[in-house]
Amino acid sequence: MADDNKWRASEEEEDEELDENDYKSQKDAILFAIDVSHSMLKPPPASTSKKADKDSAVLAALKSAYQVMQQRIISNPKDMMGIMLFGTEKSRFQEDSGRPYPHCYLFVDLDIPSANDVKALKYLVEDGDDPAQVLTPSEEPVTMANVLFCANQIFTTKAANFGSRRLFIITDNDDPHALDKQARSAAAVRAKDLYDLGVVIELFPIRCGDSQFDLTKFYDDIVYRDPAQEEDLERFKASKSGDGLSLLSSLVSNINSKQVAKRAMFSNLPFEIAPGLRISVKGYNIIHSQKPARTCYVWLDGETPQLAVGETTRMADESTRTVEKTELKKAYKFGGEFVHFSPEEQKEIRSFGSPILRIIGFKPRKLLPFWAAVKKPVFLFPSEDDYVGSTRVFTALWRKLLDSDKMGVAWFVARSNSSPILVAILPSNPQPSGDEELDSGTPFLPAGLWLHPLPFADDLRDGPDPPKEPLRAGEELTKKMRVIVQQLQLPKAMYNPKKYPNPALQWHYRILQALALEEEVPEEPDDATLPKYKAINNRAGGYIQDWSEKLHDDARALNLSIGGGVKREPGDDDKPAKKARSLSKTTGVKKEGTPGAVDIAGLRRSAQAGTVSKMTVAELRDALAGLKLPTTGKKAELIERMESWAEADN
Repeated sequence: MADDNKWRASEEEEDEELDENDYKSQKDAILFAIDVSHSMLKPPPASTSKKADKDSAVLAALKSAYQVMQQRIISNPKDMMGIMLFGTEKSRFQEDSGRPYPHCYLFVDLDIPSANDVKALKYLVEDGDDPAQVLTPSEEPVTMANVLFCANQIFTTKAANFGSRRLFIITDNDDPHALDKQARSAAAVRAKDLYDLGVVIELFPIRCGDSQFDLTKFYDDIVYRDPAQEEDLERFKASKSGDGLSLLSSLVSNINSKQVAKRAMFSNLPFEIAPGLRISVKGYNIIHSQKPARTCYVWLDGETPQLAVGETTRMADESTRTVEKTELKKAYKFGGEFVHFSPEEQKEIRSFGSPILRIIGFKPRKLLPFWAAVKKPVFLFPSEDDYVGSTRVFTALWRKLLDSDKMGVAWFVARSNSSPILVAILPSNPQPSGDEELDSGTPFLPAGLWLHPLPFADDLRDGPDPPKEPLRAGEELTKKMRVIVQQLQLPKAMYNPKKYPNPALQWHYRILQALALEEEVPEEPDDATLPKYKAINNRAGGYIQDWSEKLHDDARALNLSIGGGVKREPGDDDKPAKKARSLSKTTGVKKEGTPGAVDIAGLRRSAQAGTVSKMTVAELRDALAGLKLPTTGKKAELIERMESWAEADN
């Protein structure tokens, strides 16, 4: 937790050094433009299917925007969102502007979503609360040039320097100006103005009834696509009202799983394959434990909650005098004395050279044992920013390591002033189908290299001795379990972790949402990780029962219980007495459940032999407690305290 706070604090310091333009370039702005017409407001046809859409196209689009807004508040709290309705009877633009655009209603201005904006949208989509009659369609057709120009003004005034600006158009009208060639031309000019400003237009067409949405009639001149790439028909496939908005569902498919920003762990790191041969790579931390992060403190004792500003003041121990920052010095304790270093000397001590990944040799892959994976691996991918041709060299290295069944051993310094480590460079395995294209064997990552940190001697400790005669399941029991596993396999044997959000995180954010929007706090969290017991029982219930009976039969044949202990005789209701643990032969520390004092002679011999470091933290604390010495601190402090006791006792 301390390291995580330190990292987060350093990240905040980096944000403070950015100017306003750089700060805005890292944020995203999304403006929903939803068509409010008679056809969009029609309810879908009646259906007996439980999965059929029961909302009109406008209401479904607003619900999708509402869910996306909730997601952005959690995952990207600095991004902006807005909702504009076009084709409405009423017209409304920004309050500080002049004449509004005809039949364009800015329901939520482009800004960081506030609690009031979310509440207003919630009342509209869930309760149908529309006192201002904003969903009343206009009898006159709306001019798409005005819609695009209105969006242009919103992006220019609210998100001028944003790195990502997108306009989502949701409509069922594929030809709004069928008889007006001049209006079509004006709309195409306004669309080009948006693209010149860097705004990307995304179209989400909706098909009503049996009609087809034809892009060539109007939107081919509005939505720009790369002609060099093959047209993705699924991307522009229209959703049929009444069957659910499949395209809009793609926007909110991960609404319940908090999406963190994808940022590289390090960018453009020099990768030295051989002397004089370097390429540039990027590293990504694919596996990371995500926890609720507090962004600020709130003072609640006043009439209204306020953000608390923290201040730190250092006081002298002897007096209440305030200690200035210039009076502080950093030192290391060595042999009972304090060794002082200047900030420049400390920086020089921690410096091991510039960041680099340098291969120092190659080894057979089979020499890497499974227990060497003590830390999270880093995914490596080439970058052409510093060295042109890095991708080709990276691919050649990937193929060579894979074909030769080798691994690279490299010297790795991730950042400035970071400690160097030795890593094993392993290629990602291709799919079993033997596809010639580069693939990592998973649909979530491309092919690349993995950096596995190799453990030092201090990172390892001896594990428990394996049993001399381990129990193994019989062949018949194994076959029965194989059938159960086959019955419980996922569709296409694929597991997508993004479909299973962290229930603890979701419960945390759900409580925050309920408090911010003044909603009722839910009683139970939604946990998608819970097993589907009914489905499991339907698919493999009988097989599991057969396996359980066979397991009990084998256990009775071996005179063992299911838990692995010795089978107790019938009628023996008395609990077995706790077995007293003897003193450890190497350390002299009593084991759990053993009354009596610590073997002082054994501890003294252990300290003289230098084997105190092999003791666990629990054993060290038990020994120090028996010697009536302090038991607080890290393992190094406990060892030093034990050795000091042994020296003083001599």
